Amino acid sequence: MSEETPIIFTESCCAKVADLIAEENNPDLKLRVFVNGGGCSGFQYGFTFDEIMNDDDFKVEKDGLTFLIDPMSYQYLVGAEIDYTESLQGSQFVIRNPNATTTCGCGSSFSV
Repeated sequence: MSEETPIIFTESCCAKVADLIAEENNPDLKLRVFVNGGGCSGFQYGFTFDEIMNDDDFKVEKDGLTFLIDPMSYQYLVGAEIDYTESLQGSQFVIRNPNATTTCGCGSSFSV
């Protein structure tokens, strides 16, 4: 399922994903962004590489990369910005999600 999506993948995110795919030497890899239960605030973000796109996945293409989001996760990520930051605390993917009513200090957990 491919359509215009209000989920934003920043240039920094795309550059890091491209680097990681190059390191794996597998151009078929796609970054899957997902939400699952858990974390200190009820839901938690996750990232994994996947070669397979499911029939019901939402697909976002940017800078020659493909990002996948399953339908359950998509509803929680609409309007979110996915970025990659490097700081003194470390390097990580960061999701700025307007749907999250609370987040926790780790930045990977939220509630709606």
